Amino acid sequence: MQIHIRKAVIEDMAFVHRLVQELAEYEKEPEAVTTTVAQYEADLETGRFSVLVAETGSGVIAGMALYYPVYSTWKGPYLWLEDLVVQESFRRHGIGTLLMDALENEARAAGFPLLRWQVLDWNTPAISFYKARSAQHDAAWHTYRQWL
Repeated sequence: MQIHIRKAVIEDMAFVHRLVQELAEYEKEPEAVTTTVAQYEADLETGRFSVLVAETGSGVIAGMALYYPVYSTWKGPYLWLEDLVVQESFRRHGIGTLLMDALENEARAAGFPLLRWQVLDWNTPAISFYKARSAQHDAAWHTYRQWL
């Protein structure tokens, strides 16, 4: 299968939104997605986030990686991977690896020394995928959130 990784454009946001919804269903929280395609389009345009998409030779988007820059007072700037999603029908073809490789290359080229992300503790396929990439689990930190 031929796969091309590219930066997403505004026209891709409806499909990116659909992939996020697919991820929410997999994570058993389909009602938790409150963002809209219009919000994605506006936020992509203003640079709040970037997206890499994996596109088949026939133009179908098979997966995506949504990310944005953040800043650590200890380590400086780095990229936060918010979501890595490969459509279920395209899994087991190396698309996640292609997306992560492209994201790592993008981070290095932009001078970001670190990638960070979260994974649910029950998502063993994702945990196995990240461990195979030599990613380090940071069990010392707990994530908190506060909606405003």
